[in-house]
Order: sequence, then structure tokens, then C-alpha cells
Amino acid sequence: MILSTAPALIAPTSAPGGGLPMVAATLVLYALAAVPLPAQAALRRLAPLTLLGGWVLQAFLLVADIGGVGLAGPGARLGFAPVLSLTVWLVIGVYTVESRFVPLPGVRQWLAVAGLLVVAVCAVFPGELRPITSRLAPLHFALGVGSYALFGAAVLHGLLLDAAERRLRAGAPRPAPPGQALGLPLLQLERLTFRFVEAGFVTLSGAIVLGLLTTTQWQLWGDHKAVFSIFAWLVFAGLLLGRRLRGWRGRRATGWLYAGTVLLLLAYAGSRFVLEVVLGRAPG
Repeated sequence: MILSTAPALIAPTSAPGGGLPMVAATLVLYALAAVPLPAQAALRRLAPLTLLGGWVLQAFLLVADIGGVGLAGPGARLGFAPVLSLTVWLVIGVYTVESRFVPLPGVRQWLAVAGLLVVAVCAVFPGELRPITSRLAPLHFALGVGSYALFGAAVLHGLLLDAAERRLRAGAPRPAPPGQALGLPLLQLERLTFRFVEAGFVTLSGAIVLGLLTTTQWQLWGDHKAVFSIFAWLVFAGLLLGRRLRGWRGRRATGWLYAGTVLLLLAYAGSRFVLEVVLGRAPG
């Protein structure tokens, strides 16, 4: 996924594999989850259910779209939109588990908006069917998307960490409002953020190694996806070393996190967006 793959089998289609009715239902559920609700307990209990419903329907769409249901030939349908959709779906899954232990109402609304956007974009740009050239290729894809999701969760927690630190610097009263600091002490939130960074770094390392073993064409400096992936890996490695050896914390640490995540996003989703949308051609 991060490195080069074989040429596409067929051109992209204009309709998602899951069908427009399911897409519409998913969008409605995410839209309901994104709407701020009154304080009445009965209404507020519906919000997590609508987010969960949208998440479940999005899972069916991902299976149909990425699996190439209804298309001729074996393979996986890939592109910038399916990868972003799968990434957001995984981050929402992390949130769903985490929210059972601490309240995260503000985060729910932002994730619902993200889910709505990626499902809509994926319906317009469903990707193209690509062959599976190695038995290790699906694992490479899973590790690549997994690293996207883990660093996405790290960025989400990093933003909450920065917001909590700004409140402390501004002398805001404690405790923090629900959802702004995960209901956790600041140091515990920081440790949780970098647990996601460490897990994402290991996963990204595995994806890059498998990419070298499974890709059919790979030239280090001639492949922008490989270049951005390796630069992102170096940034995350520098972040972890700086935190361990120099005690980096706060905005310096999260700044490195954001920079590495942007590079990683450009490695696949960004480059594919340019090729598929801006240039209007399928990448080789």
C-alpha cells in the first residue's frame, strides 16, 4: 500500500460496491451523531448508538468496496478514498472502545463528521481493482492502513493534549470540561498518546519491510510514495529518540508527531489523490 504496486486491472468505477442506499443510510447516521444534542439524557443516549450504527454500515461498505464486490477479476480495490475511509473507521473503533472507560462527547462529534466525509468521498472515488501479486501483500496493506489508524489516534490524543496544556497555561479551572482531556490526568494522557506513536512506529516499520518484499517495482528515489514513507519513519524515529533521550514533551513532541503524520499521509493517500483527482489518471 505504501510502496509501489502492480498496475490496475480495471479503471475506477463511479458507484461504490456497497450501493447508494447503504451509503445514504451511513451518511444519515453519521450526520445524526455529529449534531450537538440537548442535555436531556434520553436524547444524549442516542448519539453513541447512531455513531455505532454508522460505523457498522461503513464496515459493510469497506468490505464491498475494498474487496471489489461485483467486479471482474481477483484483487483489492484501492485508492486514496478507500484507504482514508478505512483509516477513519479504525480510529472510530479505537474511540468506541476507549469511550467505554472515559467520556469523550466532543470527540464523538468530530469523528462523526470525519466518518461522514470519508464515506461521501469514497462513494465518488471508490478506487480501482488491483491484483494481489504476493501472499504477503494483504499483510503489507493491513500494516500500512494500521499504521495510518494508529498515528491518527495518536494525533487525536495529541490535539487533546495540546488543548489541555493550553487550558492549564491560561489558568482555566479544573477539572477540564468533558471530552477535552479524556477525563485523564495530563501525564497519563501524554503516556497514552505516545503508546499509539510507539505502536504506529512498529506497524509502519513492518509495512515498509513487507513493501520491499512484495512490491513488483521499487526504486528508492524514483518512488515518491517510498520517499515520503521513509521520511515519515525517520521523523517518528527522531520523535521517539528525542522523547527517550532528551525528554521531549508538550508542543515540541506533538509538533514532530503532526509533521510525521502529514508525511505519512502524503506517502499514499496524498499521492494517489493527486494522480486520481488532480491529474485524472490511474497510477502505475
